Amino acid sequence: MTGVAGDLTPRGGPATRTAAATAVNPGATGHATAWSVAPGPRGRAASSNEWRKRLEIAFFVAPALLLFALFVVVPVVQAARYSVFKWNGLGPLDDFVGLQNYANALADTIFQRAITNNLTIAALSIAIQLPIGLLIALLLNRKFRGQTAMRVIVFVPYVLAEVVAGVVWKLMLQPEGAVNAFLEGIGLGAFTQLWVGDSDVALWTVMAVLTWKYVGLAIVLLLAGLQGVPEELHEAAQIDGASWWQAQRKITIPLLGPTIRTWMFLSMIGSLQLFDMVWILTKGGPDNATVTMATYLIKQGTERSQYGFSSAVAIILFVISFVLATLFQTFVLNRDAGEDKTAKRRKKVAR
Repeated sequence: MTGVAGDLTPRGGPATRTAAATAVNPGATGHATAWSVAPGPRGRAASSNEWRKRLEIAFFVAPALLLFALFVVVPVVQAARYSVFKWNGLGPLDDFVGLQNYANALADTIFQRAITNNLTIAALSIAIQLPIGLLIALLLNRKFRGQTAMRVIVFVPYVLAEVVAGVVWKLMLQPEGAVNAFLEGIGLGAFTQLWVGDSDVALWTVMAVLTWKYVGLAIVLLLAGLQGVPEELHEAAQIDGASWWQAQRKITIPLLGPTIRTWMFLSMIGSLQLFDMVWILTKGGPDNATVTMATYLIKQGTERSQYGFSSAVAIILFVISFVLATLFQTFVLNRDAGEDKTAKRRKKVAR
C-alpha cells in the first residue's frame, strides 16, 4: 500500500491532481475538478462587495455633488462670463471689455478700502472674539448652578436672525437711542457718540456688534472641544499642585488647538464675506468708513446697474477667499491632519 500511495501522490498541475483524486476516489471527480480549477467564492464575494460599496458612495454623494454644481460651480462660471462684459443686466452680452472691469475695480480707492476693512474685521474678530470666547467657555465648563441657562443665554445672539439683530442695534445706536440714554443715565454722558454716523467710530461700532453676535459660536465650539479633554489630566495636575489657571494654560488650551484653528477658519471666511449686518447698520457708510467687498458689490450692481462690473468684483472676492482659505488649510489645518496620522501610526506600532 505504501508503494501504491506513493505512486498516486499528486505532484503535478491541476490535471495530475484530478487524476490522482479520481484514482483514490472515483466518485469525487467532479468535486476535485471544481476545487482545483474554478476560482474561489471569496474572490467573487470581495469583488461584489467592493462594487456595492462604490455604488452606495455614488448614490449618496451624487445628490450633494449635483447641488454643489448647480448652486456653486454654475453661478461662479456665469459670474466669470458676465465679468468680461459691460452689461446693465438687460439685453444681450454684446459689449465685450475683457479684463477692464477687473482693472477698474482694483484701481478704485473705495474697493481698496473695502478689502482693507474686510481684512481688518477678520483680524479683529480673531483677536477679540477668541480671548472672550475662550474665557467664557472655560468658565461655563465648570460646574455651578444655572450652568445650562448661562450656556443658552450666551448662544442666543448667534441664533438670532441678522436682520432682527441689525435692526434692534440700529435703533439702540441712534443719537436718542438706548445706548446713549444708558450712558447718560450712569453719568457718562461725555461718552455719547454718533455711533453709526461718525466715520471715526463707525467701524469699531460695527465690530462691537459683530462680536456680540458671533462670539456665541466660538463659545459653543470651544465648549464642545472641552468635552474631549480627559478629566484624568486635570486630576493629575491637581495632585502635582497646579492651580486651576495653570492647568488650563498648560493642558486645556493646548489640547483645544484643533478646535481653535477650525473656529479661526470659519471666522476668517465669514469676515471676508460679511454683508448683512453692515448693510443694515450703515450700508457701508458714513463716507465708506464701513464698506466691505460685499456691500460694494451690491451697490455697484443694484444701485448703478453695473452688473458686469459687480460680477468682476464678485470674482475678485471669490479669489481672495479661495486663496486665503487654501493657505490656511495648507499651513494651519493640515497640521492637525498630520498629527492625527502620526498618532494613528503610534497606536499601530504600540499594538
